[in-house]
Amino acid sequence: MRNSTQVSHFTLAAYSDTGLFKYLLFLMIMFYYLVIVGANVLLVVVICVNRSLHEPMYLFLCSLFVNELYGSTGLFPLLLLQILSDTHTVPAPCCFLQIFSVYCYGNVEFLNLAVMSYDRYVAICFPLQYNAHMTFNKVAVLIAVIWLSSILVNFCTLSLIVPLQLCGNIINKVYCDNHSIIKLACHDTSVNNIYGLVVSAFVVFGPLVLILYTYMRILKVCFSGSKQTRQKAISTCTPHLASLLNFSVGASFEILQSRFDMNSAPNMLRIFLSLYFLSCPPLFNPVMYGLKLSKIRVMCKNLMSNVGY
Repeated sequence: MRNSTQVSHFTLAAYSDTGLFKYLLFLMIMFYYLVIVGANVLLVVVICVNRSLHEPMYLFLCSLFVNELYGSTGLFPLLLLQILSDTHTVPAPCCFLQIFSVYCYGNVEFLNLAVMSYDRYVAICFPLQYNAHMTFNKVAVLIAVIWLSSILVNFCTLSLIVPLQLCGNIINKVYCDNHSIIKLACHDTSVNNIYGLVVSAFVVFGPLVLILYTYMRILKVCFSGSKQTRQKAISTCTPHLASLLNFSVGASFEILQSRFDMNSAPNMLRIFLSLYFLSCPPLFNPVMYGLKLSKIRVMCKNLMSNVGY
């Protein structure tokens, strides 16, 4: 049996010495992070201050944009510090906090997208009953369930990994990751693995079934409905499908990299695959919805014009 201990810090081993290029990389990533913050804050403000946007679809979007801010803030500040650092070490409490942030972001994102697909299903398949089905109270409850369930799930995740006795402290990534810490454990981690499968069923399989069901019904209505119905479905569902596909592809990259040995792949490719679901959706979603949804686009223009004056 290997010697075990409670580690005080972790070393992020995926970083490489880039010399003076690290300062340029720091500035590029800092600019990218500031654009993410600016885009998401702008849309959150637009939705909150305009009563005409206090509809279920836009309230779910507001929850999505808040999550993009939360998830990117859980990644980028530490990432920027590590780029400038020479040691690439992270105190254990900070590492566990980042794990909580990253996994909570992923859970909220997928659950939010699932609820948004249900909202589009009701709006397209039952337009006359939409206001009766999607009341403000129901929307508030759904958003609360999304966030509270994700927080609870990830508190349980932390409670299982924090007490683990570890036989090392090297994580072969640029951020802290639950699966990487479990692989460092000296003892049996069956409970962690079983819990991971249960959570995956709750966070991935359940929402996926709901998404597939809602879009099968939406497609059925589109094929049997009028041209106007098809146009409405396409205009409102295209941004959602693009967001869903973008996040799902990124999450799949991360899952594959965590579960399979990819040491033979180039280091930059592994870093890109692990960061995709954390760095691309937070910018892609506000840009996509800001451009595609006319109400948001007009309100953004009005707000920017008022700020200009």
